[in-house]
Amino acid sequence: MTKPFGEQEIWFCTGSQDLYGEDTLRQVAEQSRAIADQLDASTHVPARVVWKPVLKDREAIHRLALEANADPRCIGVVAWMHTFSPAKMWIAGLGALDVPLLHLHTQADVELPWSTIDMDFMNLNQAAHGDREFGYIQSRMGVRRTIVAGHFSHEPVQRRVGTWVRAAAGWAATRDLRLVRFGDNMRNVAVTEGDKTEAEIRFGVSVNTWGVNDLAAAVDQVADTEVDALVAEYEDLYDVAPELRRGGGRHASLRHGAAQELALLAFLESVGASAFTTTFEDLGALRQLPGLAVQRLMAAGYGFGAEGDWKTAILVRAAKVMGEGLPGGASLMEDYTYDLTPGKELILGAHMLEICPSLTTARPSLQIHPLSIGDREDPVRLVFSADPGEGVVVAMSDLRDRFRLTANVVDVVEPVQDLPRLPVAHAVWRPRPDLATSAESWMLAGAAHHTVLSTQLPVEAFEIFADIAGTELLVIDEETTARGFAREVRWNQAYHRLAQGM
Repeated sequence: MTKPFGEQEIWFCTGSQDLYGEDTLRQVAEQSRAIADQLDASTHVPARVVWKPVLKDREAIHRLALEANADPRCIGVVAWMHTFSPAKMWIAGLGALDVPLLHLHTQADVELPWSTIDMDFMNLNQAAHGDREFGYIQSRMGVRRTIVAGHFSHEPVQRRVGTWVRAAAGWAATRDLRLVRFGDNMRNVAVTEGDKTEAEIRFGVSVNTWGVNDLAAAVDQVADTEVDALVAEYEDLYDVAPELRRGGGRHASLRHGAAQELALLAFLESVGASAFTTTFEDLGALRQLPGLAVQRLMAAGYGFGAEGDWKTAILVRAAKVMGEGLPGGASLMEDYTYDLTPGKELILGAHMLEICPSLTTARPSLQIHPLSIGDREDPVRLVFSADPGEGVVVAMSDLRDRFRLTANVVDVVEPVQDLPRLPVAHAVWRPRPDLATSAESWMLAGAAHHTVLSTQLPVEAFEIFADIAGTELLVIDEETTARGFAREVRWNQAYHRLAQGM
């Protein structure tokens, strides 16, 4: 069975001890392997689930933790205490483990065999209290983990395990992420600033800057034959405006957009980067602000932030990885303007050019229009409206002493009317619980105006991601009230400052 995450693995680890004898331990191994195999076969779990031999002592547990840390394929560990596994022997292993941990609280059987239960059965099936022992030591040690309780065969449990796997994959991607900034961030803007060193400490991402003319030089080196092939791909995939087609008066602009895409891709691959930023205030020798190129690179899985916003580029990349194989998409987004019709309030999200076409199943239109900022030639771009469905909008802010993620659950809807004169890709959504509560809470949180919009992931994926990263997350959803949210902001302020210690 091919998995969306390819060769990435989740290791399934089972706790027990030598007290019960070989017959019981053999059954423990058989049953735990069966659970791992069923999770591996589940379409809800996007990575391979690899069973590991039953862990019975301190040395074996510690050794497995070190092996998990060292294996680049292992993005997380699932732990289950089939029988009673004394928790002191887990201390060294939990202290050493550096990959995300899921504590799965389950058991082999769904129902109790009431009429035949004897002490042999009781000795074999002790997860009900074995996992509580395991939970105690994790809490005492302050171990970050996700807990999922329920029978492993049930779809809701498999979905929750799958969501954790996606968050673990997002974490693995940021831990190994290299991000290229072409130029600096937009002048005088506060929220796109941030502590890049702290970002590497907290998330593992390496953020560095290259001169935009390095990119411009790469654009000039792209071969005409490569441009020809890419332009033919555009004409196959999109409704290309007549003026941009071969023989059209502005075909040269499309060719330059194609050269930008090819140069960007080659440049990022040459430095091992999976995310990048640009800014219209620093274009050097580029003839256009990259629009089409950015849209298509996002569709290929790259993270992107506009105006030098590297924090949003991290989120876009993480969302792309976490959503792999799911319907929908993820993109840079910006709350642009409102429809404030009473009872029907909506947000129109867009950007100058750079919205990812993964947000639509329709055939985008490839167009060219003036751009009033940037002082360059008119850029080419894909124009479309995002598909309706549930989504989540997430921002990252640097609050000086920590990073804060803010997430708003939204419902993407069809535009109320056509937008024939809007020359950019866009999304229209209704924020939960309502626009006023959403906007007031968002601003109280100090959340950024650049975001990632994902129509693939539940908000729980970002909650788990934030927990793995040890960073703050505030959620705005249908249960949010202005008063309650304000209290949470105040409490979080105190908690996170205390949690950092002196």
